[in-house]
Amino acid sequence: QVQLVESGGGLVQTGGSLRLSCAASGRTFSPYAMGWFRQAPGKGREFVAAVRWSIGSTNYADSVKGRFTISRDNGKNAVYLQMNSLKPEDTAVYYCAASRYSTVVFTTQAYDFWGQGTQVTVSS
Repeated sequence: QVQLVESGGGLVQTGGSLRLSCAASGRTFSPYAMGWFRQAPGKGREFVAAVRWSIGSTNYADSVKGRFTISRDNGKNAVYLQMNSLKPEDTAVYYCAASRYSTVVFTTQAYDFWGQGTQVTVSS
């Protein structure tokens, strides 16, 4: 029904920047929130950032606060993640997700739709 496609991942050196994009498609797209999660090798999928679709309020994991910025473009059905001051520990597959109803935006269970993921690798 709803499909999410991420793009913008790649290889960057420590201290560099990347901007991830997520495009959503579907007949009706009015989620409560859109979020970004990441999963490093051998680790579970962890919350990175979320934005409430209607008003644009944001939430961030402590590990990325001050370095990452989530934003959305309602007209384009798109969300973005600007990642600055990247560190090797940011290396992971990054996933875009959409929550239809839940206000608990920091858990994977809150999200109904997921993208395929895009690899971000930060080298030292």
